[in-house]
Amino acid sequence: MEKRDSLKLMRFSIPAFLLFVLSQLSAQSNQLTNEYIRPSQSLNGTWNYIVDPYETGYYNYRYQPYDEVGKKADAAFFNNAKPSGKSDLIEYNFDESDTIQVPGDWNTQKEKLFYYEGTIWYKKSFDYQRKSATNRVFLHFGAVNYQADVYLNGTKLGKHLGGFTPFSFEVSEVLKKTGNYLVVKVDNKRHKEGVPTLNTDWWNYGGITRDVKLVEVPADFISEHVLQMDTEKSGFLSGYIQLNGSQNANQEVKVNIPELKIQTKWVTDAQGRTNISVPIKKINFWSPENPYLYPVLITTNQDTLRDTIGFRTIKTQGTKLLLNNKEVFLRGICIHEENALRGGRAYSGDDAKMLLGWAKELGCNYVRLAHYPHNEHMVRLADEMGIMVWEEIPVYWTIQWENAETYQNAVTQLKDVIRRDKNRASVIIWSMANETPNSSPRFEFLSNLAKTAKNLDNTRLISAALEQGSVEGNPSVRTISDPFADVVDVLSFNQYIGWYDGLPDKCSQITWEITQNKPVLISEFGADARFGFHADSLTRFSEEYQAYVYTETLKMFSKIPQLSGFSPWILVDFRSPRRVLPNIQDGWNRKGLISSGGERKQAFYILQEYYRQKTIVK
Repeated sequence: MEKRDSLKLMRFSIPAFLLFVLSQLSAQSNQLTNEYIRPSQSLNGTWNYIVDPYETGYYNYRYQPYDEVGKKADAAFFNNAKPSGKSDLIEYNFDESDTIQVPGDWNTQKEKLFYYEGTIWYKKSFDYQRKSATNRVFLHFGAVNYQADVYLNGTKLGKHLGGFTPFSFEVSEVLKKTGNYLVVKVDNKRHKEGVPTLNTDWWNYGGITRDVKLVEVPADFISEHVLQMDTEKSGFLSGYIQLNGSQNANQEVKVNIPELKIQTKWVTDAQGRTNISVPIKKINFWSPENPYLYPVLITTNQDTLRDTIGFRTIKTQGTKLLLNNKEVFLRGICIHEENALRGGRAYSGDDAKMLLGWAKELGCNYVRLAHYPHNEHMVRLADEMGIMVWEEIPVYWTIQWENAETYQNAVTQLKDVIRRDKNRASVIIWSMANETPNSSPRFEFLSNLAKTAKNLDNTRLISAALEQGSVEGNPSVRTISDPFADVVDVLSFNQYIGWYDGLPDKCSQITWEITQNKPVLISEFGADARFGFHADSLTRFSEEYQAYVYTETLKMFSKIPQLSGFSPWILVDFRSPRRVLPNIQDGWNRKGLISSGGERKQAFYILQEYYRQKTIVK
């Protein structure tokens, strides 16, 4: 769906200047989507930083932005000014300021910044030797939370909104061989109109939280490639290749998959795009039992791209969920992007190995990555390990449904994560939202997101954590009463019977009447427990209470005939400012099956045994 069409569907109008600003914020998203598999120069490591709660380095005393008035002002931090003599007045100095590690959050690196929400300026100096004078260079960020204003050598490259999606800027004309300085204004303040909004249940980690790198490509390069099993033509691989450059039209593109004996040639159209459709006779399908990835080589006369892609189908048939045309039960768990052992935002390949390794130990063939797009390390590793993935955007709780800027922010984040992960076999579900209350504007907002997702990628399923209701006012009989249930492919909902809703024995009193002819996933359930706190099974926050909830909940699920899996909340304890109970929570949500110290709680073994006995086919 085009942006202007999607905005037209919303019941409001916005000024022309705002449309222009929004277009600039999203303009970078489609420039470079395959940086992960390209050679690059890392800019990770030690950066200087300046804490700037009043944004003195961005606004003058009349509260006018320096990058709009007086760009060369020495007071503007992005100019990285130095005094030329002893009488010069410059009231900052990056090179003598404190340092911080990138990637990483500032909250857990610097104790004084633990609760800080506001602006911090980052600066990195570097040299760069271009491999060819005609090549183009892009500056790529894996993620910055939440707003990033990016300047290279005093020139503003652009702005990005959203704390969990990648973005890049072309720097070919700004980059120098020596003496480059990159300055990033990072602002993690929460906003009512933001995505996510003010109120969440996870830590608002600020900073440059994922990798930063320079990626050099030819003048005309492969900017996007998609290759998946065709959903309409059985026995075909389909997709497209998009080139970026001044000579994109009528260019030959070769696709080579040696193990499938595929070696084809295609010619791009006037927009530099070619659609691909290739018949296959026999293929080794990707699955949790067989996470097979094919080496794929894409070449043009200037560029070469190597990827590893798994091929599989995922669809529904009535109440069944079918992977490669075989019914599958999703043995899942929810995961936050946090390394609890370090107590901060997860950012590395090792972090991903730890989290997905724990999920495998639990017996999972599926994970829900909550409540925002996680690092690309996670989905790439899930491909290799054979773990199916639910990905979602942070449309969470109390989003401003009638705000055009909020919608544009959400749809841009959705487009960016789909572009990034559209070739990952592990990703089977795009989720539009979590626990959002019913209303007509909300239905319109989410329906437009779902249409966008389907237009971009019809090879995966759509879902959301839906709202529930009771049947004819009977609280013991539950149903899915959410109108968005008619839009999604898979019915999902969160339920906390035994924790927020009665005691664990209430599970035995609940039945479910779900009338929609679709598969059902329980996207969350669980209870808090502090590791090492032991008591009887009715003492809140004890391991025994959590174990009791899991035992009774698993019995209750057997009453749902459409059940195709679930993802309990959550793999590991995680930080949350909402959780303030002394000596129990201490700033942590304790619903993890693994503690913040890495210890397994009793409920871990209950679920592990359930998954051990659960066959893939119901």
